Amino acid sequence: MDAPFQLLAKDKNSRARSGILYTRHGAVHTPVFMPVATQACVKALTDEDLKNAGAECLLSNTYHLYLRPTTKLLKQMGGLHKFMHWNGSILTDSGGFQVYSLPKFRKIKEEGVTFQSHHDGSKHLFTPENVIKFESEIGSDIWTMLDVCIHAKAPSKHDAREALNITKRWAERAAKAYEQTVPTQQISKNADGSFTVGNSLLFGIIQGAIFPDLRKEAALHMASLPTHGYCIGGLSLGETLEQMKESVCAVTENLPEGKPRYFMGLGTPVEMLNAIERGVDMFDCVWPTRVARNGMVMTSTGRVNIKNAEYRTQDIALDRECDCFTCRHYSRAYLCHLFRAQELTSHRLLSIHNIRFLIRLMERARQAISAGTFVSFKEDVIAQYLGK
Repeated sequence: MDAPFQLLAKDKNSRARSGILYTRHGAVHTPVFMPVATQACVKALTDEDLKNAGAECLLSNTYHLYLRPTTKLLKQMGGLHKFMHWNGSILTDSGGFQVYSLPKFRKIKEEGVTFQSHHDGSKHLFTPENVIKFESEIGSDIWTMLDVCIHAKAPSKHDAREALNITKRWAERAAKAYEQTVPTQQISKNADGSFTVGNSLLFGIIQGAIFPDLRKEAALHMASLPTHGYCIGGLSLGETLEQMKESVCAVTENLPEGKPRYFMGLGTPVEMLNAIERGVDMFDCVWPTRVARNGMVMTSTGRVNIKNAEYRTQDIALDRECDCFTCRHYSRAYLCHLFRAQELTSHRLLSIHNIRFLIRLMERARQAISAGTFVSFKEDVIAQYLGK
């Protein structure tokens, strides 16, 4: 299955590349950071905040939306885009990771995974087939397959093998369910290399824990299935940086170049730049907004904990290099005051900055890839961020 993905540039000294992924709701320029709207909202932010920050694609979660407000209601309301007033692209996670995080309340079988709602304890079943149905009801632009995730910090290879085997079988079933749900591919390539897309896209999730041979096997298997892109799942969960590197390389080295690769759940700048160097195109994470609500922000010269007393009298922007709404209008002293006074506006302003910081970092990465200077760009950014 061809992907509506246009490669624009490849770095000659690494696997980094820039491109454009086309969806029903427009172009997504890669490398890209996707803010997380788990429950149809990026916490503390409006759609206008996200547009002003340059967001092109958001991530929402099938598990959470299925339980509340329910996918049936979303379909009744005209789909998630209309419901949350967002006209950009939306990718939905299948919910496999959320189910994985409820070990006392779920049971994995060949049919699918049964689990209890964390809201009211009611029992539910996710299968590869009905997850595709739920994502169809949500109306997102990119659907992901149901998978089995295991902890990457210290897994046994036996458990990783069992999880991968089920994930592979589920992927084959999900691909068939997608073809039945979207029988006609409405994707056409234009003369300028862009694409016109009329249907939702399908991404498969690659597992294998921290074992390069399993990751390679998973990548080759997923590459044989009819998908539009690939997700790297089950990482950034406590493994070492070297284990992450080996796992990512084992995947990207065994995937076709003409489809996007998405690292699920990664949102720290150093690790994102390293993953781009290894051939990754897409990222999402709740971390930037979560830490913002605790007073921590990213700047070009490192992290800042705005609640610290040293910032009470600093009449300067959070980051002189940043062009976000917060940095253009407010001082560190004011933001420190808001946070110490427990004003909720601090959550919004700090979240705006962190989201814009990562989106701008991706914009700069794309420019460096196009200029053929990505490796030196990455090294300079990391050195400045870490204060080296």
